[in-house]
Amino acid sequence: MVSKDQRRRQLAREKFERQQQRRSVAQRKTKRRNVIVASAVAVALAAGVAAYASAGLTGGDEAASSDQAASAPPAPKNPCGAPAKGTPSKKTWKKEPAMSVDTSASYAAKLSTTCGTIELKLDPGKAPHTVNSFAFLAGQGYFDHSKCHRLVDAGIHVLQCGDPTATGSGNPGYSLPDENLKDPRLKGGVYPAGTVAMANSYDGKDEKTRNSGGSQFFLVFQDSRLPPNYTPFGTITGGMDVLRKIADAGATSPDPQTGNTAPHARVVIDKAAVTKS
Repeated sequence: MVSKDQRRRQLAREKFERQQQRRSVAQRKTKRRNVIVASAVAVALAAGVAAYASAGLTGGDEAASSDQAASAPPAPKNPCGAPAKGTPSKKTWKKEPAMSVDTSASYAAKLSTTCGTIELKLDPGKAPHTVNSFAFLAGQGYFDHSKCHRLVDAGIHVLQCGDPTATGSGNPGYSLPDENLKDPRLKGGVYPAGTVAMANSYDGKDEKTRNSGGSQFFLVFQDSRLPPNYTPFGTITGGMDVLRKIADAGATSPDPQTGNTAPHARVVIDKAAVTKS
């Protein structure tokens, strides 16, 4: 015999599941191409930009609220280690660093994170300004101790990093020109798995919002359909298993202030280094 309390809990769970299903469908329909933009645009377009991750529950009747909370599944455990001691950078610069990158040389980047090591091959010949800036910022310790603040693994599959404030609005104080947007690897409006690209605040309409890259970059761990608006400046040569581990842990609900869907995994770049070979 099912008690009234048990029946009430069962109804609450069913309502919770229906809400999740409705929100999941709505989210997949509304979020499209601008998920990688910087936070200023992400907040303005929060319904479309940050909704791939499951939305937080809102509303509902008071009688069921406590039971919904009780029946909600627990957040996934953090699969990553503790971050190294240190604090995120607060440095900014008034202008883009002087060009010092050798466009004929090969450059490699190593991101030592709490979840494992991610290795990159950079393309200075195709994206000299972006690679030059990335190498400069790494040398300044700008990326060290910073969280990767956004994870999307529905529709597109990216981990976004490079903001010491972990809000999606941080930048080094200068902006970069768009580069390499006609890279032949970007076929059919797809950024292939393994791409490293620069985030920006281009809104898809106003040309004045182009050339707005800064320090935030994203790592594509599965083919992702995006318009060619984001500078591809390298490829992932090691650590795809690390990215998959991060993705498997899932993402949080969109932050009401920033619109970010942060990874459940605590991804912190302990050290970023760029070397020339």
